Amino acid sequence: MLTKRQNLLETIKGGNPDRFVNQYEAFVCTDAIYGMIMGDPISAQGERPMPGGPPKKNAWGVTNAWPAGVPGAFPVHDAEHKVIKDITKWREVVKAPKTDFPPEAWEPFLPKVRAIDRNEVFATAFVAPGIFEQCHHLMGMDDCLLNFYEEPEEMHALIDYLTEYELRYAAELVKYYKPDCIFHHDDWGSSINSFMAPDMFEEFIVPAYKKIYGFYKANGVELIVHHSDSFAANLVPHMIEMGIDIWQGCVSKNNVPELIKKYGGKISFMGDIDNSLIDREDWTQESVAEEVRKSVERCGKHYFLPCITQGGPGSVYPGVYEAITKELEKLSKEKF
Repeated sequence: MLTKRQNLLETIKGGNPDRFVNQYEAFVCTDAIYGMIMGDPISAQGERPMPGGPPKKNAWGVTNAWPAGVPGAFPVHDAEHKVIKDITKWREVVKAPKTDFPPEAWEPFLPKVRAIDRNEVFATAFVAPGIFEQCHHLMGMDDCLLNFYEEPEEMHALIDYLTEYELRYAAELVKYYKPDCIFHHDDWGSSINSFMAPDMFEEFIVPAYKKIYGFYKANGVELIVHHSDSFAANLVPHMIEMGIDIWQGCVSKNNVPELIKKYGGKISFMGDIDNSLIDREDWTQESVAEEVRKSVERCGKHYFLPCITQGGPGSVYPGVYEAITKELEKLSKEKF
């Protein structure tokens, strides 16, 4: 029987997997929060809100709120709380967090990393938010999208600044954790379309990620897994250009079977089991089983990793993620 790591590699290389890659199983790290390496002195800066608690300001100066009953936190973008109110003055208000921590600051986080069995799974570092998300976290989505049109030079300059920070952060992750895989968040679309047209995406976003993902690949990282739980089928050629190995979060609206047929072998797809269909208060094992079966039967065994589309192991409603896992175990026995 192949290890989880081996089985994933066989799947994305079009080889001989002996079962379906079961959601995030190949990225699980011993005793790490959220199933991946998330703790480090750089990302630990600033404050984070708790569900139902008061808003908190992170290390970038972005105020995040997490109201009770809401799946996650998101920035507050009223006039008082926006970090960037005028894009032409972003240099006055945007200050990147510190990255030059001494070795002793990293030491408390290392036991979790050292405990990972790298023959069984990928030592996976979690990075969020991404370049586009950081832009709209700082100024709001409306202002962000307008500024791409109205102030392109300033947006290029801001993205360059954010990219340089990410590269400094990447250098420290590589130095201390030596990750095998990077799981990077940056949502690039809604459920029906990308936020930017492909040409604009190519101009503003692609160069940044070619630098970031190129750095990781040049420094021992084997896999780049990028999360965008959205429609982004029109951006797949750019994902390939960036160096993404697995697009995680591809909702079924993308026509994942067609993407596999067209791009399989250049990139793999992780998702197709939409939260919106099964991660509901009225979920049942039967409703989950129906959607999971549909997904694996339309997408096949190669270049596809069946998974809930949200960006990490878990679900909004307790038990849904585990129900998917159970169905995939059954289907592996049936299909392989």
